[in-house]
Amino acid sequence: MKTVQISLNSIDKVKSFVNDITKFDCDFDLVSGRYVIDAKSIMGIFSLDLSKPIDLNIHAEENIDSVIDALKPYRL
Repeated sequence: MKTVQISLNSIDKVKSFVNDITKFDCDFDLVSGRYVIDAKSIMGIFSLDLSKPIDLNIHAEENIDSVIDALKPYRL
């Protein structure tokens, strides 16, 4: 598992983020405070406080470099 900090401070960013990560066949969790939600769930993402950076846990064994590359627009 790898953890990166991301920022999803607009509706368009959330939509493109979900579209980008659904291309990968691995699990992603967003962690904000005590809440952990599935990062592929748009409704779940909007339940978080998007004004602050969010931790993204990437549960991938293979292709981690391509996942990290796809996340560049969202990383801090």
